[in-house]
Order: sequence, then C-alpha cells, then structure tokens
Amino acid sequence: MALVETWCPPSREHWELLVFLWQFFPFFTLSQWLFSWYPMGKTSIKSRFNIPGKIGWATMEAPGFITLLYLMYSLPKQEGIESLPTINWVMAGCFTIHYIYRALLAPLLLNPSMSPIHIVVWASAIGFQLINATCIGGWLASYGPTTKAEWAGQAPRIEVGLMIFAIGLLGNIYHDDELREIRRAAARDQKKKQEIEDKKSGRKDVSKLYVIPQNGLFRVILFPHYFCEWVEWCGFWIVGGLACVPARQFVINEVATMLPRAIQGKKWYVERFGQAKVGNKKAVIPGLI
Repeated sequence: MALVETWCPPSREHWELLVFLWQFFPFFTLSQWLFSWYPMGKTSIKSRFNIPGKIGWATMEAPGFITLLYLMYSLPKQEGIESLPTINWVMAGCFTIHYIYRALLAPLLLNPSMSPIHIVVWASAIGFQLINATCIGGWLASYGPTTKAEWAGQAPRIEVGLMIFAIGLLGNIYHDDELREIRRAAARDQKKKQEIEDKKSGRKDVSKLYVIPQNGLFRVILFPHYFCEWVEWCGFWIVGGLACVPARQFVINEVATMLPRAIQGKKWYVERFGQAKVGNKKAVIPGLI
C-alpha cells in the first residue's frame, strides 16, 4: 500500500529517480540498429500474438495523456499547491491534443485500415507512454515551475515554442492524411486489380497496398510524419525551457526510437520499389539522413 501511495502519484524522490533513469533509455534502442524486427505497420507479420491495428494503437497510445491529466489533477493536491500557472496547463493541453489525435481520432475515426500490432510492440509502447507521461506530468504538475513568478519574462520563448509545436502538429496531421489518402485511393480505384493480385500473392485486402507518396515533405523524405513529430516536441521543449529535462528527454528518446525505424524503412522502400523510384529522397531529415 505504501508503494502505491508513493507512486500514484509519485513522490518527488520517486519522480526524480524516474527522470534520471529515463535518460538512459536511448541505450535500449541501440538494438534497433542491429535487428530489423518491428512487427507493426508496413512490417507487420502474421502471429497469434497480434492485436488488431486500431484497437492496439488506441490502447497503447492513450495511457500517455490519461496519465498526464491524472497527475495534473492529483499531484498539486498531494504537494499542497492551490493552483498552477496557465502555461503549465497550456503545455499539458498541447500534450493531450497531440495524443487525442494520435490515440483516438486517427486510429478510430480517420484511418481506413491499420495493420496488426504484435503484443511485444504494444506492451513496449505502453511502457514508454506511462514513463514519459509521468516524467512530463510530474514536472508540469508540481516538480517544475509552479508559480507565475517562475515563468516571468519568458513569454517570447514560450510563444516561439508554441508556434513551432503548432507547425509540427499540423505537419504531422497533413502527412498522416497523405498516407491515409493512399489507402483510400487503393480501396476505391484498385479494388478489382488488387483482388486478382491477392489471389496470386495470398493477400486478403488492400490494406497492405503501398506506394511512395509525393506531396508535401514526401518529395524529399520518406518519413515526414516522423520529422514533423520531432518538430512538435522540440517546440514543446522550447516552451518548457532548458530546465525542462523531461521535455528534452522526450525529444531525445523519440529520435532514438524512430530514427533507426526510418533508416530501415527507407531500405524497405528501396527493396520494394527500387532505388530508381525512391530517387534521392532521404529517410527522415531533409538533406541529411
């Protein structure tokens, strides 16, 4: 019972320990450079341990914003804080908006289909969400700046950070929709052709039909939705400032997790479509990687 009381919500000592350990997460992602096994999305596999794509995605992404909101309401009471500054709630709102889109709107309402997700990936994503949200939520709710005076004079930086976050979020949604439109077009225009190919290849539907997108940043990189998400969280970190270690670590951990997937994803595109069709496109950072 005492363990639950000091973790739900976390005491300052437990929160500081978690933030410290979270900085070592990139070391666990090094295995992705050695092994390309990533059973979800375009690289999903058939397995008895698969979870249906839409259900899996929603349930592995939603714990993040739920945890953060829980901390925003519970931690101040635990620490005797009467009210939090507006900017704390604005940052919490940015986090929540992103994950309501990612966890609920995209998979359940917008995506026409989603490939199954292996339970290992699903469980790993839940772990990431819970730890990340606890680190960020603890900082916003009690263990970071909790008075207006501590935010005084930082308005210009905050405004710049919010603009960068908004640009990244809109870019993320735009490029996600480009991918969705490919799936919609495949279902509309190539159904008969795909049915013939399915009989030959063993595929059951058009949900695994892939082409190389050409609009927006897809002209120069293959994973602009990854890049735009990094832009989002860089903006979020700018809002919090250099002292916001959880926001900084969120950016680092996302890049550490997603960069090897993007590099391997480019290899997948080259193997599937050929170098000529992929052309000079980079994987995830325009002009660099």
